[in-house]
Amino acid sequence: MATLVNPSRSVDPLVVGKVIGDVLDMFVPVVEFTVEYYGSKQISNGVEINPAAAAQKPRVHIQGSRDSSNLYTLVMADPDAPSPSEPTYREWLHWIVTDIPEGGDASEGRELLEYMGPQPPAGIHRYVFTLFRQTESEQVLHKPPEGRANFKTRQFASDNGLGLPVAALYFNSQKEHHAASKKR
Repeated sequence: MATLVNPSRSVDPLVVGKVIGDVLDMFVPVVEFTVEYYGSKQISNGVEINPAAAAQKPRVHIQGSRDSSNLYTLVMADPDAPSPSEPTYREWLHWIVTDIPEGGDASEGRELLEYMGPQPPAGIHRYVFTLFRQTESEQVLHKPPEGRANFKTRQFASDNGLGLPVAALYFNSQKEHHAASKKR
């Protein structure tokens, strides 16, 4: 089981250099959450996961008290689509879940856009999970964005009154090269 763990209290330097600016504005993490993919080793920000290991929807758990009334929105996007050197689809939207309860899992939330696993056609892509605290229940859009290409996490947050993120995690992935197709 691969696990991404969000560090609390400070932004991981890897996030600052690889996600802040391209996808997110600077923020102070105030919530911890984990993202677990099955069949891989334990990971942290910036570690590579092959697309096959992330093909199925991960388990996302938000730390905190089950007695809390806080709800969260999770956005997963790829800022490097279709390739890191020419990200003309920046950002490619992979998943949106709203109304996730504190102390709970994304499976308890409302999936606004169905999960799409990584499918990087070229280069090393970053897959960014961004967590926002909702200010009110049911305040996030009830319909998914019109398309996955050219999504803007910042704009989505602004349009839905979400403010700055409360946590973020990312991993890298690249197209898998099968041993049988390699020339020696």
